[in-house]
Amino acid sequence: MTFDYAAARRNMVESQIRSNDVTDPGVQRAMRASPREAFCGPAAHLAYADCEVEYAPGQWLMRPRDIGKLLNALKPRDGERALAIAAPYAADVLSRIGLAVTQDSADAAVAGSYDVIITEGSVTDVPQAWLAALAPGGCLAFETRNPDAGAWTAWASADRRVVDDPAAGRIEAWCEVGDVRDGVVTYTNRWRFTATGEELSSDA
Repeated sequence: MTFDYAAARRNMVESQIRSNDVTDPGVQRAMRASPREAFCGPAAHLAYADCEVEYAPGQWLMRPRDIGKLLNALKPRDGERALAIAAPYAADVLSRIGLAVTQDSADAAVAGSYDVIITEGSVTDVPQAWLAALAPGGCLAFETRNPDAGAWTAWASADRRVVDDPAAGRIEAWCEVGDVRDGVVTYTNRWRFTATGEELSSDA
């Protein structure tokens, strides 16, 4: 008997995505179109179940509703640049929304500048390289299995990066966390130009 993945996909969006406050129409449309089963390896039969799926040893896709919530929080838009870290399904969804997506493994060296960074792996300590790869106004979405640890508290203003730009000279960059509510962390990226003392900021 042939399994109707298309029907299962539609049912997933109606019963797990829309019903859990994933309201972004672009995310909904992309999740209706993305063949999640193609990223589940030998567990393709679990693609649309309300569960995590181990697609390779030690590597998991998040539950549909959980990745839907992360994508919804990102507010992804056509034309943005995205980095998907250990997130093959999220990468496909973002590409169907119209983002230019780069995929990396969890242990790959991160380089570039991105409007959106997402991972489907559990994160306890956010690598500074990920934060440094965010473009001004960019958003990073991840799941922490230990929210009490408050991984975002490591984004302290005291932890500043210094970049020497050929045109602008020395630039200090840091991140300040604003609020943590309903699973979403808001923060402000700040830059100070040493030569002029000018400061720029971008909320995310």
